[in-house]
Amino acid sequence: MIGGTWQLTAPDRSWTLAVPRLAAAMVVLPVFLQAPWVRLHPFSATLFTAVLMAVGIVLGQTADRQKAEIGQLLVGFSGSWLAGCLFWGWLRAHPLLHLPVEAFALPLALTGLNSRWRLAAAFYLSSLLGTACTDLMMAVTGVMQTWPTVVMAPIDLAPGLLHQAGLQLLHPLPMLLLALAAVLILGLGRRWSQMGSTWSMAGAVLVTTVWVDGLFLITALLQPGLSGLIE
Repeated sequence: MIGGTWQLTAPDRSWTLAVPRLAAAMVVLPVFLQAPWVRLHPFSATLFTAVLMAVGIVLGQTADRQKAEIGQLLVGFSGSWLAGCLFWGWLRAHPLLHLPVEAFALPLALTGLNSRWRLAAAFYLSSLLGTACTDLMMAVTGVMQTWPTVVMAPIDLAPGLLHQAGLQLLHPLPMLLLALAAVLILGLGRRWSQMGSTWSMAGAVLVTTVWVDGLFLITALLQPGLSGLIE
C-alpha cells in the first residue's frame, strides 16, 4: 500500500476478479445459515453481528489489500445481517417494515462511499437495492398481501400457503413483470461490472439477488418447507 492506495500486481488483479464472487457468496449465505438460525434463535443470530463487525473492522484496517477488502465486505455484510435478524426475528409479520428495517444504516452507508470503507458501503447499498426490488415486485404481483398469513400460519398449514403464494406468480402478468424486472436488474449489474472494482462487486451483489429470489420461488413451489421463511 503506497500513499493510501494499493499498487496492483498480477495476483492483486486476480484478487480483484475474486471480490465480486466473494460478495455474491455473502448474498447467498443468509439463505442457508441466517434463515434457519434466526428461525430457531433470533437473539443469538443478532448478537453474531458483533462478531462479523469486529472481525471486519480488524481486517479492514490492515495493510494487506486482500485482508482489508475481506474486512470491508464483512462490515457491509454485517449491516445486512443485522437488519435481516431484526426483521425475520421479530417483525416478519409486518412486510411494510421490511425495507425500512433493511435501510437502517442508509445514511452511514452513503457517507461511507467517500471514505476508505467504500467497499463496505457499496456492498450494503447494492444489497439494499436488491431488497427494494424484491419488495417492489412482491407488492405489484400481490404476494405481499399473503406474506403475514404465510409466516404466521401453523406449521402444518404454512407450506401449503407458501406454495399457493408461489403459484400466484405463475400467471402471465406476474411472470411478465418478474421477467422485465430480472432483465433490468441483470442489465444494470452487467453495466456496473464494467465500471471498476467497487462497482463490479456491487453488480455481483445485485445480480445474485435475482438468482436468490429465483431459488426461493422454485423452493416455494417444489419444497416450501425448505424455504427458510416458515417455521
